[in-house]
Amino acid sequence: MSDNQLTYADVKEYEKMFTLTPPFLLERFAKKKTNLVSKFESKVESFLGKMDDGKKRKLDLVLNSDIDDLQAIMAEAYDKSGKKQYKILANPKYKEFIELNMNEVRKMIE
Repeated sequence: MSDNQLTYADVKEYEKMFTLTPPFLLERFAKKKTNLVSKFESKVESFLGKMDDGKKRKLDLVLNSDIDDLQAIMAEAYDKSGKKQYKILANPKYKEFIELNMNEVRKMIE
């Protein structure tokens, strides 16, 4: 990863996190614009607390990335892995869902 550009390799590193929720549930949450961060607050806090400096920089990069850029990387991840969760996250109609959850993570780290 360069210091200012997120790549598929970065996404691949966290694939377990992106694919933890079954696709049918993820799509349901995305359609309803569900705040998943609040639903899993203790797990998110635990994850954030265990991050080293490198992972904190990657998270900062994600949180400051343009949603369209993130969704393009999700589309690439779907093309390369076939994981349906990436296809859902790449769907432009779920942009608000991604923005909402990214804002919630931002609030937690402030």
